[in-house]
Amino acid sequence: MKVAELLEKRRQNWQELETFCESFKSRRKAGISPQDHARFAALYRAACADLALADSYQLPPNTVQYLHRLVGRAHNQLYRSKRFDVGAWYQMLLHDVPQTIFNDRCVQVMSCVFWGLFFISAWLAYSPDTWPGYAEQMIGDTGIETLETNFTNEMNGRDPAQDIIMASFYIRHNTTIGLQCFAGGLLVIPGMFITGQNAVSLGASFGYMFRPDVPQGKNFIEFVTAHGPFELTAIVLSAGAGLRLGTSWIFTKNWARLASLEKTAKQTMPVMAAAMLCFFFAALIEGFISPSALPYIFKASVAVISSGALMFYFVVLGFPRE
Repeated sequence: MKVAELLEKRRQNWQELETFCESFKSRRKAGISPQDHARFAALYRAACADLALADSYQLPPNTVQYLHRLVGRAHNQLYRSKRFDVGAWYQMLLHDVPQTIFNDRCVQVMSCVFWGLFFISAWLAYSPDTWPGYAEQMIGDTGIETLETNFTNEMNGRDPAQDIIMASFYIRHNTTIGLQCFAGGLLVIPGMFITGQNAVSLGASFGYMFRPDVPQGKNFIEFVTAHGPFELTAIVLSAGAGLRLGTSWIFTKNWARLASLEKTAKQTMPVMAAAMLCFFFAALIEGFISPSALPYIFKASVAVISSGALMFYFVVLGFPRE
């Protein structure tokens, strides 16, 4: 009876909590004062304790059901989802994400590894006198034959239905490359090897097809120009995110290995999100614009605009500011 009497005395608090629930239901969280928030939270905790007592001492079912409903309503109001905050999204997308990526040492390292090997490999494949047979060794005779066969014909466009199918294929194919670089980065050395292998292979392909004595090179250049900036940037970002995760379980900074990995995974999410978006844009361009019969000047303009957008987002917005 003492418990029943105690709960009966607390009925006033329940009614106050009900009033808060009704009031909060029609008000935005930004319009609720800190004092009301604190009082509401205190009443909610007290109602949870009252419900536990009512359950334990098997009070009348009506009282228990009433408290169940009240606690449920209060819980929904206390933890209701936030409204879309334009300011917060603006801060995250145009400040936090580009600065996180620009200042990430692992992204910087993988940028140097990828682009360094890419340009060296392209030069060696372009200049047969510097390393005779380099392109054949890196790509293989079958790879060179495939490149020449694929780009024998000029870009005259395709059936729209086939463009959609190919765009879907490119999304899957490009994402697979990114995930290989990312997953390999978890073991650090394999990740750097996979990224380096992709850089060497792509560089050799570009260098070989840019040779003046390769007639298919003109068609190759016309095809890769538009989507190249997004696709190559996405590979670098994926490799950087993987390396960041890989180093997190090696250099834990006094964290437990699993905790360090979980913490770093959250930090690398902006990098991988940016990589996935770049892969997506690259696949759309590769599926619909690159093989089209549009003039080359249009495709080159797409590449210039894409490169400018990437430079502005990752370098201009990412450059450290006060």
